[in-house]
Amino acid sequence: MQMAAETKARQHDAGEGPPFERAEYDRRLAAARVAMDAAGIDVLLVTDPANMNYLTGYDAWSFYVHQLLVVEIDGRAPVWIGRASDTSGVALTTYLPAEHAVGYPERCIESIDDHAMKFVGAFLKDRKRGSAAVGVEMEAYYYTARGHAMLTGALPDARFIDATGLVNRVRLVKSAPEIALIREAGQIVELAMAAAVENIAPDTRQNDAVAAISHAQITGTAEFGGDYPAIVPMLPTGPFSAAPHITWSDRRFAPGATIVEIAGCRRRYHCPLARTVYLGTPTQRERDTEKAVVEGVAEALGAVKPGVLAQDVEAAWRKSVGRWGIVKESRLGYSIGINYPPDWGEHSTSLRPGDKTELQANMTFHLMPGLWFDDWGIEISQPFRVTETGAEVLTSYPRELIVKD
Repeated sequence: MQMAAETKARQHDAGEGPPFERAEYDRRLAAARVAMDAAGIDVLLVTDPANMNYLTGYDAWSFYVHQLLVVEIDGRAPVWIGRASDTSGVALTTYLPAEHAVGYPERCIESIDDHAMKFVGAFLKDRKRGSAAVGVEMEAYYYTARGHAMLTGALPDARFIDATGLVNRVRLVKSAPEIALIREAGQIVELAMAAAVENIAPDTRQNDAVAAISHAQITGTAEFGGDYPAIVPMLPTGPFSAAPHITWSDRRFAPGATIVEIAGCRRRYHCPLARTVYLGTPTQRERDTEKAVVEGVAEALGAVKPGVLAQDVEAAWRKSVGRWGIVKESRLGYSIGINYPPDWGEHSTSLRPGDKTELQANMTFHLMPGLWFDDWGIEISQPFRVTETGAEVLTSYPRELIVKD
């Protein structure tokens, strides 16, 4: 604890810490506790690193081992629990007091018998939470099946509640400082897309283009730099463009379509963007598909305003492209904000049939109308913010098939 206290003092001297004012985090915690109360949860164990960041500012590549944030309904400051060597990172990146960063011993790392979740169970018992209603993020990537088994075994008298999506949905409506970071991420992704378009050519290796993309993503602008995105550049080319999530190889670019799906990232806030670069002369079918996609995006954006449902935005797209005989089975888009690998989506709301989330001002989405056929694919996407009257596009990159003869 002494080392953590010293780190906290150095943090203040260096002007480091979380990216937002304390009042912002207090507001977020209060909203999370309202959701906890509605779900009957006494103690929420937050294992999604994006949710941990959202509630405290914690930011480190430490999610490869077990870590979590203990949020109690009684209003006390959250407690971070993780690897002991990472407690100094809590002091450097969050507002939490030193005594609220609790490290488990090194023997718990990758241990089956002395599992980190046993340590968490003992911690909760010491806080008289052994019979509490405990919320856990069952669908979080880093909350493992063994970890859950160890935790429930250590707390046999507790009642466990699936809290998947609880904090994620609190994150849906962004504050003004969050919107500012997403806009900056939008500037970064435009620079990265320009680097992609410049470097996609028949005599260029795919990995060299990705190197240019990554350089632009991290370099950012003269005013602010970029973070590592939660997803590596997607770069399916030629016949591989029929599959949306192919990355890259060291082969040279193939004639035809190359899909570029990337994001700018600023203080963990993402702004994704997808475009399709075409080497050669597109067929009439490909030009018609481009026109259908661009028109469909415009129709979908035109449907955006507070009060409409997420599914209504998708319906506007579906009606538009239906006139071209196009059917898209996959979702049209998803909410965006803070995230860590392996995904930049918020895992809360999707633009698809059946999602009845009511849009509110300052929700942010990636409208991603990807179409993948038997032998090629096309993506021309648009990130946007819901405003009081409609949609603000978060990038100005031209919405078109980018042809390079």
